[in-house]
Amino acid sequence: MNQPLPSGATAHPGRGDLADLVEVMERVAHGDKEAFSALYDALAPMVFGIVVRVVRDRAQSEEVAQEVMIDLWRQAARYRPESGSVSTWAATIAHRRAVDRVRSAQAAADREHAQAAREHRTAFDEVAEQVETRLESEQVRRCLRGLTELQRQAVTLAYYRGLTYREVAQTLRTPLPTIKTRMRDGLIRLRDCMGVTA
Repeated sequence: MNQPLPSGATAHPGRGDLADLVEVMERVAHGDKEAFSALYDALAPMVFGIVVRVVRDRAQSEEVAQEVMIDLWRQAARYRPESGSVSTWAATIAHRRAVDRVRSAQAAADREHAQAAREHRTAFDEVAEQVETRLESEQVRRCLRGLTELQRQAVTLAYYRGLTYREVAQTLRTPLPTIKTRMRDGLIRLRDCMGVTA
C-alpha cells in the first residue's frame, strides 16, 4: 500500500463516529478529498485486518486493502445508510476483494501447474514416440534382411516408393505373377518376424 496504515485510528469506530462516517461518505461521494482522507484514517486499519486474515500475505494484503479504499472512493455515491453502517459496507467490500484475490491466485497456480504437466507429458510422449519409431524401424530393417533379394526389392519398391505391383514387375523386369507371389511370401515373413498377429 502506498500510504502507511494510520496507527492512531481505531479498527471499530464508536457509535458517534458512525454517524460522522455517513456524513463523511456523503462528502466523499461529492469528490471531497479531505473527507476521503478522514474516511481512510477511520477505515484503513479495519479493511487491512479483514484482508490480511483472508489473503495471509502482507504484501498482497496491502495491495488489496489499497484497492478497497479506492473502491470506497469510487463507489461512495452508491452507499445507502439504510442498508447498514459505512464500516459494514467497507468490511463487505474488503472481504469480497480478499476472496477474489485468493481465488485469482489459486486459479493462476492451477493454470501454471496444468501447463507444466502438459509440457512434461508432451515432452515425454514425443521422446517415447521417437524411441518407439526408431525401434520399429530397426526391427523392420532387421526383418527385411531376412527376406530373399527379390522379396526385399519388391516390398521396398511397393511400400517405400509407392509403386503398384505392375510397376514393381516392370522395374525389376520380372513377370507380374512372380512379383505378386514373392510379395505375398515376403509380407508373410515380415509379419511373422515383426510378431504381428493376423
